[in-house]
Amino acid sequence: MLSEADAKDAEEDEAFGKDKRGDELPEDLRSREGRLKRLREAKERLERERLEAEEAQRRKLEERERKEEETGQKTRGKSPKSVEDVRKEYEERKANATAPETRILKTRSGYVQGLNAQAVCTDGQIIMAAEVTDAECDQGQYHPMMAQAQENATAVLGEEEGKIELGRADAGYCNEVDLKKECDHEIFMATKKDWKRRKELREEPPPRGRIPKDLSATARMERKLKTKRGSGEYKMRSQTIEPVFGQIKSGRGIDSFYGRELLSARGEWNLICGTHNLLKLFARAQAERN
Repeated sequence: MLSEADAKDAEEDEAFGKDKRGDELPEDLRSREGRLKRLREAKERLERERLEAEEAQRRKLEERERKEEETGQKTRGKSPKSVEDVRKEYEERKANATAPETRILKTRSGYVQGLNAQAVCTDGQIIMAAEVTDAECDQGQYHPMMAQAQENATAVLGEEEGKIELGRADAGYCNEVDLKKECDHEIFMATKKDWKRRKELREEPPPRGRIPKDLSATARMERKLKTKRGSGEYKMRSQTIEPVFGQIKSGRGIDSFYGRELLSARGEWNLICGTHNLLKLFARAQAERN
């Protein structure tokens, strides 16, 4: 490994020069024309994202209106945003010209400019899948991440022992399309924020009787999580994936990426998750020796 590292250093010195550190200003930002091009691209990207969001919201409103006409009933819950509201939100957005692949992400401590790190772990907190995306939220990430985890589990343990039986995810992943999608494992996915779900569990009794046939996939999941088994399975998140992110971010102090590009961040995240697993292996071996 050390010989390979020395060879790589020599190769990079020859390609880029011994006086280069690797974090120099990109070539296209060293000239006025290059900087203007980056700004134009950022503006075009914002405009494209705005149009896509408006079209998606328009389709959502049309679908809602169609269902209300078919059933003759108003849809329950909070009214969705209008297309105009979505347009105003996107008009206030900003783009990062020096790190165009990053996004403005909403976190518990406020908004940050960054990338979205994903992970899937076992009940023993071993990370089985890791990815970094430029998605602003977790929507649409559940099935790709579970597919990666299943592929890795099969490669390590074989088809029988490596078969994933169930998956747990918070409300950030929840949407009707993903809940309807067929998969080879059982899903326990929150449909609301955890504090709202805990409040409902305290105030409402577990559901009884047959499941109504006309329930949506989201409503079926809500009902499932109110059962004793559903509630118990979902609680396991607090002993599995939540501590993993806590150990990485708080315990090890890793709360940011060094690189600004998506490819660089993916490399860092895989290294972080790999060393997390090595620490688990070391702790397990030490416990067995003791």
